[in-house]
Amino acid sequence: MAQVIKKKTNSLKIKKNLTGLSFILPNFAGFLVFTVIPVFFSFILAFMKWDSFSKPEFVGLANFTKMWNDTSFWISFKNTIVYTVGVVPLTLICALGLALLLNQKIKGVSFFRTAFFFPYVTSLVAIAVVWNMLFHPTMGPINQLLKVVIANPPGWTSSSDWALWAIVIVSVWRGMGYYMILYLAGLQSISKELYEAASMDGANNWKQFWNITLPSLRPTTFFVTVMLVINSFKVFDLIQVMTDGGPGRSTNVLVYKIYNEAFVNFEFGYASAISLVMFVIVLGVTVIQFSWNKRMERV
Repeated sequence: MAQVIKKKTNSLKIKKNLTGLSFILPNFAGFLVFTVIPVFFSFILAFMKWDSFSKPEFVGLANFTKMWNDTSFWISFKNTIVYTVGVVPLTLICALGLALLLNQKIKGVSFFRTAFFFPYVTSLVAIAVVWNMLFHPTMGPINQLLKVVIANPPGWTSSSDWALWAIVIVSVWRGMGYYMILYLAGLQSISKELYEAASMDGANNWKQFWNITLPSLRPTTFFVTVMLVINSFKVFDLIQVMTDGGPGRSTNVLVYKIYNEAFVNFEFGYASAISLVMFVIVLGVTVIQFSWNKRMERV
């Protein structure tokens, strides 16, 4: 009798496991075919020369040597760093500011939350086209307003000095609504008793924000920062539509450089080598962020 019950229990466990596997298998198969295998082959291609028309040829570290001496690569690397340094702190500040504002009991708060989140789910191509019109140096409404206070407003996407910062502005505007939602979730998880106790001790709003809100939001800030850094290194679509890497090479970032080397110049080996270097950089930055977060938690 005990053996029969044990067999039935085991068969039920097997059925449950098979049911669970049937749900995750399609996603896992897609991840394996479209992510894991291509990443694995890109690592191999980094040490080869291949134009997709001929046989791959092993060249060792030649692609990395070429990269070291490639001025265009270093320009792309510098532009990526500048873009990241601009986008990450600005998005953090704007998202947190919006979350603090929309965490209050104000009329129409649901509408404003939706309005600020809406750009994140809007077509990126549509956003880029509209912002290109807004940034037009002569007919755009932004420069028409700036002419009231500035004689010569920036050329934005037509200027090599301002094009990358125009991309930064659009990226911040588009992403801050999404990260605002994350901060809102973090704010609403903070116990109100902490603020009540601080008020009774005579702490003003600024001290409450600095000593309660910010420390309580550290896990959220850590997650947002990691995601922002990774997404900043992956920026491509906005640049493709708004500036096409120009003027000159002023908005040519690493992913755009990889795209050009692979699908314009057909240097798939060299493009894979750049991808590998970018992967190592992003991995290194992420590891540093995790180490810093662990150290801060111990304080």
